[in-house]
Amino acid sequence: MSSIKNYVQLIGNVGKEPTITNLEGGKKVARFSLATNEQYKNSNNEKQTDTNWHTLVAWGAKADIIENYVFQGKELGVVGKLKTNNFTTEDGNKRYVTEIEVSEILFFNGN
Repeated sequence: MSSIKNYVQLIGNVGKEPTITNLEGGKKVARFSLATNEQYKNSNNEKQTDTNWHTLVAWGAKADIIENYVFQGKELGVVGKLKTNNFTTEDGNKRYVTEIEVSEILFFNGN
């Protein structure tokens, strides 16, 4: 059971081109957004779509894969874990950012 304590699995479409950053020491990080859609019918029986946006981060070899094969609109499956970081703004306010750290990537045919 310990392996599912912090486990995220999503299938969605990449929102915009990934941002790739080369860090000191040769480490690479990729950041991108993923949209997931849920469809349902409202009280008038009309089809509705609810879109959620997720911020994803990938390191090292996974960042290399994303740099070479991931683009805006691409449908992906990802597995990862939630990571929450915090920082203080210039005006002294504390902010929190929750991201999904990617551990696995699944490419779908079609785009």
